[in-house]
Amino acid sequence: MSTRLYTVAQARELDRRAIDALQISGFELMQRAGNAAWRVLCARWPRCGKIAVLCGAGNNGGDGYVLACLAREAGLPVSVMALADPATPDARRARDAWRETGGGELSTGQGLPAADVYVDAIFGTGLARPVAGLEAEAARYLNAAGRPVLALDVPSGICADTGRVLGIAVRAEATVTFIGRKRGLYTAAAPEYCGTLILDRLGLPEEALAEVPYDARLLDRRRMSSWLPPRARTAHKGDFGHVLAIGGDAGMGGAIRLCAEAALRVGAGLVSCATRQENVPAINAARPEVMAHATTVVAELAPLFDRASVIALGPGLGQSDWSRKLWRASLDSGKAVVADADALNLLSAEAVVLPLDSVITPHPGEASRLLGCDTTRIAGDRFAAARELAVRHRCVAVLKGAGTLIAHANGDVAVCPWGNPGMASGGMGDVLAGVIAGAMAQGLNAWRAARFGVALHALAGDAAARDGEAGTLASDLLAHLRRLRNGLVDD
Repeated sequence: MSTRLYTVAQARELDRRAIDALQISGFELMQRAGNAAWRVLCARWPRCGKIAVLCGAGNNGGDGYVLACLAREAGLPVSVMALADPATPDARRARDAWRETGGGELSTGQGLPAADVYVDAIFGTGLARPVAGLEAEAARYLNAAGRPVLALDVPSGICADTGRVLGIAVRAEATVTFIGRKRGLYTAAAPEYCGTLILDRLGLPEEALAEVPYDARLLDRRRMSSWLPPRARTAHKGDFGHVLAIGGDAGMGGAIRLCAEAALRVGAGLVSCATRQENVPAINAARPEVMAHATTVVAELAPLFDRASVIALGPGLGQSDWSRKLWRASLDSGKAVVADADALNLLSAEAVVLPLDSVITPHPGEASRLLGCDTTRIAGDRFAAARELAVRHRCVAVLKGAGTLIAHANGDVAVCPWGNPGMASGGMGDVLAGVIAGAMAQGLNAWRAARFGVALHALAGDAAARDGEAGTLASDLLAHLRRLRNGLVDD
């Protein structure tokens, strides 16, 4: 259950199941949540001198009052700012317990209290409207304070379903979320605001909650470790498939070279490349293991299609007449494709049925063209967009970005928790297309290969960024791909 991701409605069902089936009161859950948050605060900021807790009207605010009581019991100076009177019985009970310790609440008119650590207990998972008024002012103060913030369950202002910012949101250094992972915290803008994410199950047994439906799953490196088993000592290159990489129009030969080498680095037995004549000498000199073929007319592709296990289509392809002919011939070949870049732009202009077991890898701009909408809609609900892409094109859809989503046409979605902003540079998508195609060549179906490829690509990006994110090149991932691909097998 640790990789399950829940919508807000499903998270509420988790709470209800705990209360009804396990006979745990709502106030007991609130006390457990406050205790869990207090443990995180003590572990992360052990030398904290003064704490300030900002409490909203709901049960999230009640969690904040519980934490404030624990801080006071530990002898720490603690201030509570109440942005509204408690609106639920459990939150009122928690506020009353705080007052019984001798505590009181500051009004918003008194300004943000000085503190070493702030606790955001303003809004929980249920927020669906733009943050405004006192809450928006408090968020602005917290973001400008220059002190670390611990968010309880969800950073206030983040939609727990989609990860988008509802007007303004609190930027936390750490977020402790309770019982189950909320799907929106792992994609869109949310990773920028959550900081380090910690899940606390509040001591609830898995078996009691296992039947509650969930919406998506985080990628799990352990689950993927057996998908490509260790190679037999008698193995030969023909056992590991043949990737045909097609692209590299004039001036874009580097893209198809990156794609082809990535397929080799993840273990494809053979990789051929169909590209413009002028790219062939450079590819032969830089990476002679790639079999580069000058391709002028479509007829020259026929023997390459015959040998290919899978086609990586689109890196540097362009949208010229040459590009369109190669694109159409590739889709007509019947071979599974991993479509990226201009292959997607051509697909958005001329809707065709993709071969079975294919993968598309759009970024938000490409996704908006494929779905005939603007990027605001894509950002507004990435889960819905990824699912629609998969259904509309009858394929596996990889919606790239912070918290990349992998969607199956049956509705299943996986979310990647790895990757970093250093990967926002040219060529990264070309490498990803090659990684996925390389995994498919070795026998993984599109659904597994897309998840395996996204995970491997993101982990390689994190490894490459250890010397700093800015300036990370797509080619920096290649050496790490080999090491991590073998690590996924050995782990």
